[in-house]
Amino acid sequence: MTALNAQTTLNAMTAQNRANPLVLGIETSCDETGIGIVRGTTLLSNTIASSMDEHARYGGVVPEVAARAHLEELVPAIRAAALEAGIRLEDIDAVAVTCGPGLAGALMVGVGAAKALAISLGKPIYAVNHLVGHVGADVLRLGADDSTKPLEYPTVALLVSGGHTSLLLVRDLVSDVELLGETIDDAAGEAFDKVARLLGLPYPGGPQIDRAAREGNPAAIRFPRGLSQTKDMAKHRYDFSFSGLKTSVARWVEQRRDADESVPLADVAASFREAVVDILLTKAVAACVDLGVPRLLLGGGVIANARLRQVAQERTDAAGIALRIPPLSLCTDNGAMIAALGAQLIMAGHAPSSLEFGADSTLPVSEIQV
Repeated sequence: MTALNAQTTLNAMTAQNRANPLVLGIETSCDETGIGIVRGTTLLSNTIASSMDEHARYGGVVPEVAARAHLEELVPAIRAAALEAGIRLEDIDAVAVTCGPGLAGALMVGVGAAKALAISLGKPIYAVNHLVGHVGADVLRLGADDSTKPLEYPTVALLVSGGHTSLLLVRDLVSDVELLGETIDDAAGEAFDKVARLLGLPYPGGPQIDRAAREGNPAAIRFPRGLSQTKDMAKHRYDFSFSGLKTSVARWVEQRRDADESVPLADVAASFREAVVDILLTKAVAACVDLGVPRLLLGGGVIANARLRQVAQERTDAAGIALRIPPLSLCTDNGAMIAALGAQLIMAGHAPSSLEFGADSTLPVSEIQV
């Protein structure tokens, strides 16, 4: 389908469909095959097929394994999503797909499938940014009786996952998103995985650290907060670093073991988690205060961490900032958020993407649609 034909197809939508489009979203940026279907802002289905168990034996995501898993899961996931939504694929108004950032091979599988689906159905396609999709998850309503207030702009968004730790200023979801800061080394979720491994805990590390920390003292060990010193503020005020924290935990544990002393697992886990939570929220709240934005949105898989959500509520309440957290099922990578962003682009009158786009593993967040 050419860009001209896609635009013609979009223009042919009835006014009702343009105002309330039925969109299928495809998300394959990492290890989860996500297919979501939305009608406007209403979530109809959110199907996720995870290859996490296949990666557990390696202690982390293996890009080639992820890509093969997407190939196997895409068609069954699309069928399951359509069945759950109670629609035929022919009924959709458009296809939306993550084209970046993410793992190149995994992205290519999703992009190829989305193009094939759009061509076969004669539907327009929207190639969108994975990170902005996480913000888009917040516009979704879980049913007609969902009374959640619409997302207001501008808002600061803190996105925390295994592959990304980013702080964004969202002035408008479909036209104006600015990167304030990001991790300069490990993502927060990656640091959780690595610390879990050195503590002998299984993959994925986030839930394991969270569980172990429940009985621990978060003040037992003062681990460093990366890029939080005065000397870091000029260049890295909103950036994150977790590599030094990970190394500090490793050295502390090694010293105990070299001295034949027991390692207090719960205290180490709680103290490490506290350091991550502290630096994430210190910078996020600072961005809200500095920019005069009284709203903070959290997204990404690490938001499932109970301590992070608790401290976020405490700090935003103290600063007079409204905190927004989408349902946890929409915080991890999923196709529903991609469909939601696609629907928002349609409702705002944006033209579809041409079929010339490809996967871009380093797509900047300012490029909302390709």
